[in-house]
Amino acid sequence: MNRIHVRVASWQKDNAELRRIREAVFIAEQHVPPELEWDADDADAVHFLAYEGDFPIGTARLLPDGHIGRVSVLKDWRGLKVGDALMQATINEAEKRGLKQQMLSAQVHATPFYERLGFKIVSEEFLEAGIPHVDMVRAS
Repeated sequence: MNRIHVRVASWQKDNAELRRIREAVFIAEQHVPPELEWDADDADAVHFLAYEGDFPIGTARLLPDGHIGRVSVLKDWRGLKVGDALMQATINEAEKRGLKQQMLSAQVHATPFYERLGFKIVSEEFLEAGIPHVDMVRAS
C-alpha cells in the first residue's frame, strides 16, 4: 500500500472519477439523497483524488473559505491511511492559499480521525442528510 498518492483534481477533467467515488460512498453506501450530494460548490472547490497506483480510491474538496468536505474513501481501501493522505493534501493546500483556519462538518463516528489531525469539535451534534454530524475547526 505504499503506492498511495494524492493529487489536485479538476472538477471538469476528473468529474467521472470524483462522481464515481462520492456516489459509491455517500449515495449508495450512506443513502445520502443525490440532490444533497451535488451542489453548486463543486464548481468553485479545489478537488483532490487519492490513488493506489493508477486507480482513484478517494476524494475530498476544499472550498474557498477553508471548508473541507466530501472526504470519501472507497470501502476496500479504508483503514489504510488513505484518508490521512487526502486530509494532509487538503490541509497543505488550504495553508498554501493562506487559509489559516480549516473547517468541516464531520460525521460523528469520524470525529476521532479528524481530532488526530488537529480538528476540535465546536458545535452540538446535528443531523445532515439524516446522519449525525458535528462542526469541527483546525487552526494552522
